[in-house]
Amino acid sequence: MPTISLCMIVRNEELHIARCLESIAGLVEEIIVVDTGSVDRTIEIASHYTSNVYSYPWKDDFSDARNYSFSKASMDYCMWLDADDVLEEMEKDKFLQLKQTLPKDVDLVMMRYITSFDEAGKPSFSYFRERWIRNNSQYRWIGAVHEVIPPSGNIVYSDTAISHKKMNQGDPDRNLNIYKKLLAEGKRLDPRQQYYYGRELYYHKQYQEAVSVLEEFLLSETGWVENKIEACSICANCYDCLGQKQSALITLLRSLSFDLPRAELCCEIGKHFLKQGNYHTAAYWYETALSRPKQEYSGGFILPDCYDYIPFLQLCVCFDKIGDRKKAKEYNEKAGACKPYSQAYLYNKQYFERL
Repeated sequence: MPTISLCMIVRNEELHIARCLESIAGLVEEIIVVDTGSVDRTIEIASHYTSNVYSYPWKDDFSDARNYSFSKASMDYCMWLDADDVLEEMEKDKFLQLKQTLPKDVDLVMMRYITSFDEAGKPSFSYFRERWIRNNSQYRWIGAVHEVIPPSGNIVYSDTAISHKKMNQGDPDRNLNIYKKLLAEGKRLDPRQQYYYGRELYYHKQYQEAVSVLEEFLLSETGWVENKIEACSICANCYDCLGQKQSALITLLRSLSFDLPRAELCCEIGKHFLKQGNYHTAAYWYETALSRPKQEYSGGFILPDCYDYIPFLQLCVCFDKIGDRKKAKEYNEKAGACKPYSQAYLYNKQYFERL
């Protein structure tokens, strides 16, 4: 059975770190915590779980700190978690079973990463991340922000899920400031970092600059196809916020040039036509979303609701506007079958009962 070194980088995480380490303690053979400048009780709490606590100067570079944490590992595989991540109780048996059955020639284990939850606590946003990485010099983190280990070798996918559950808001400007610092130093962003930089600009409502960065990324001959598709959605949102509705639609449709349509993009295109009052065309795109399979192992971001709940709910709206109340009610019931607790579904249900 393989041995695992949990390698963490932390800073001022006294609120989260005990919950994280409690969830994984006993499942890994070694815990390494690298502190990058905490002024709270983070180090004290971490020391209750491991003697391998190190201090390391923060250099505005996540890869640098993560690689340092990996350098301290002595087990077969390195595993990373952020302090606000947790291995839920229901996932522990799958984690152990994976350890017991993992072939000896596996280099990377990809695990589901759930980063958002709906009102009932069910996953609403997930994607796969490299989680167990063979402990050798071939595998190193790259990227100052949104760091990644480029996948290579023998890779397996596991349905074991890590949940990201932040209990407080961190510094919302941190990532953007790191990117701007890199650019001020004359460094050039690679395509992946360019995509994430554009996304940070969008989050900060710097729409015109975001469009400029994302359009340059979309025109480049390199770049991961999943990032290209997601960039179309983000760039379209920027155009929409700038009042450029036609450019928004063109950019959404541009995503179809990279691969078969994703349900997430179909819902975005449907929303565009719904806002324009073009209900028949909107309905077409929401129906298309229902027909699309999840590309779960592509590594891209997955919004599960875009494959059933959202299209059902929006088709209810479309057919109500068209005047087909019977069909609208049927779609609302389908949305309710997905999420019987949904406030939107319950509101619509009362609406149809009044009618």
